[in-house]
Amino acid sequence: MSRIRILPEILSNKIAAGEVVERPASVVKELVENAIDAESTRIRIEIGQGGRSLIQVSDNGLGMSHDDALLCLERYATSKIYKNEDLYAISTLGFRGEALPSIAAVSRLTLITKERGSISGTRIQVEGGKIVKVIETGAPEGTLISARSLFFNTPARRKFLKTVNTEMAHIAEIVACMAMARPDIQFELLHNQKTVKTWPRTDSAQERIIDILGGGPAASLHPLEHHAGEIFISGFAASPSLTQATSQKIYVFVNGRFVKDRGIAYALFEGYRGRIMKGRFPVAAVFVRLPPEKVDVNVHPTKHQVRFAEPGRVYEAVRTAVSHAWGSPEPTRHRPVQTPIYEVQEQRPLPFFASSAPVYRKPEKTEEFVPESAAALKASTPPISSPEQIRFGDLSVIGQFHNTYILCESNDILILIDQHAAHERIVYERLKSHQQNNSFAEVQKLILPETFELGYKESAALLEILPDLHALGLEIEHFGGNTFVAKSVPSLIAQREVKPLITEIAEMKIAVGNSSGLSKTLDQCLILMACHGAIRAHQRLSTQEIRELLAQLDQCENPFFCPHGRPTFVRWPLHDLEKSFKRTV
Repeated sequence: MSRIRILPEILSNKIAAGEVVERPASVVKELVENAIDAESTRIRIEIGQGGRSLIQVSDNGLGMSHDDALLCLERYATSKIYKNEDLYAISTLGFRGEALPSIAAVSRLTLITKERGSISGTRIQVEGGKIVKVIETGAPEGTLISARSLFFNTPARRKFLKTVNTEMAHIAEIVACMAMARPDIQFELLHNQKTVKTWPRTDSAQERIIDILGGGPAASLHPLEHHAGEIFISGFAASPSLTQATSQKIYVFVNGRFVKDRGIAYALFEGYRGRIMKGRFPVAAVFVRLPPEKVDVNVHPTKHQVRFAEPGRVYEAVRTAVSHAWGSPEPTRHRPVQTPIYEVQEQRPLPFFASSAPVYRKPEKTEEFVPESAAALKASTPPISSPEQIRFGDLSVIGQFHNTYILCESNDILILIDQHAAHERIVYERLKSHQQNNSFAEVQKLILPETFELGYKESAALLEILPDLHALGLEIEHFGGNTFVAKSVPSLIAQREVKPLITEIAEMKIAVGNSSGLSKTLDQCLILMACHGAIRAHQRLSTQEIRELLAQLDQCENPFFCPHGRPTFVRWPLHDLEKSFKRTV
């Protein structure tokens, strides 16, 4: 008896569905891509329970005839490819002919479609891959596809779905990406019969990108325009002064398709080289357009990855486009920065805390700072076995360099202190002490509460930790939808803007997820709060402010590294300096 068997069609379709339909957002992506390919100008996406109960996409596109409606539910049935050469010159978003039969195999699917110019439409009902009803019906021109009870016949996969908010966040993100690529199409997204977001049609790609990226990046977007032969680069990149803690705000499109390409991401970073700190990420939407035959989109069933015929040329074009953006004299748009108004406006320039304040004393592990060159390694801070080896308050202050580094000397050693890293450590340990002692009573209430809006994904992440943030002194209320209101902040960071901090906290929560535990998440929140509350680079300090900073640094448990693991200071012995000037033998 033969051991090898041909799989039944139902089973093979479920296997294919496992490749194409990873989660509800995958279904949305495939259906919206088909709607875009059908020359639609309006696309409506309705979601129920994060995609568990309903995923419905309707459009005003070309529609399908009765025969085509039946054929589109067969595997490898497509209107995009006719001959072998077409596979290597894909100009549409969908082409594999796997999406609809794969979705139908794991859901209760209804397809209603009417071809332009037809008198009537076609309605098809499918249960777990089996067609159960086909009838003629009245319908508007275009197509409506409804997938209910996703994974109802594959319970093992259904139980791996995340929370409703998490799945909906993924859906909102994928819709936003496609809306960014096609400003000429109106997109409407609803969840549980409530409108989440509507993107009206616009002739301005910049307007659509600003709408999706949000108000912060909009104030400093620089246009990207570059072409190298048949490779065209366009889009927008935010100023190096506006960076993120994660790579969530980097969007890459190749021939209108949203992709994840490490090479392009690296080229983007190269364009920012020397302009952003290590560990920070830029905000950008990069559009790459090149002949279809020069890019292979048939790398993976999800079509999130591509392969270039000449990757080096593409990456160099992206790097050049980004680096040239900083040659433009002004950003594309300017918006005044609004500083929150507080009940108490203190006149001191820096939020230093009093010497008698409690200091966090729990030993901690920090990441080792890795210098970028051998010279930096030689000049970096040598190992210090105990705090007694250096007293910052006893150093002789020489002054500031570039309004960023504090120059000091002690006997025959020159010491440079990073003022931001040093103050970041001070603020972090003070915040940590308050957290451990449950003493976040030192808050300042906003006279005018600050209202701000986040993306759906960021909103879902923030909602999960609102009570915990309140315990840290950040009083934030959900105002409905993706809108929040900040009412109070810890006094230590009261002079800083609230929205950038909250946005980074939400993005950090997305990146960290739930696997690291609540304590790790809250500690990361404290680190972000310390970063936003610390004095900045390029900020001029008086001698008295410098001495106060050094004195407070001496009170820290770990004054030698900032909470991110960067050193707070480096030092050069006189002997090494004299060797550099060849004054010693």
